[in-house]
Amino acid sequence: MVGSGFTPAQMAEVEARRREFAELLGEFRRAPILVPLGDEQALLTADFNGIRFILAFSDEQALARYATARGESAREWTYQRVLGARLLDVAVPAAGVPCGVALDCADGSDGVVFPPVAGIVPDGAAVDLDDDEVRHGGAV
Repeated sequence: MVGSGFTPAQMAEVEARRREFAELLGEFRRAPILVPLGDEQALLTADFNGIRFILAFSDEQALARYATARGESAREWTYQRVLGARLLDVAVPAAGVPCGVALDCADGSDGVVFPPVAGIVPDGAAVDLDDDEVRHGGAV
């Protein structure tokens, strides 16, 4: 990025973080993830700044930490086991509103947010692309 205002060291750091996130995204897509069910057996979600997030957990211990943080550890939590790719590729677009996935949201900085942007969710569900970009494969 010529003229970006970043030093070569900063650009190297940005690229390293992009690669790290791409690896994390790939791992998430291949992993079986726990998704709690809320009302009427729908996937449990939370809305934040106009974006819906499907709440997902890497294992039963992460879900238990979430239940404890909510003060609901005594109740029974029903969940489905779903591949991360299915959440991103099927559940997110089916939401009908801007939607992403929040993984292990009770774990502070160890949690991960997969926002509804190109490269993470299908183009038709990405909020950073307009309709023309989606129709033309990302190039206008």
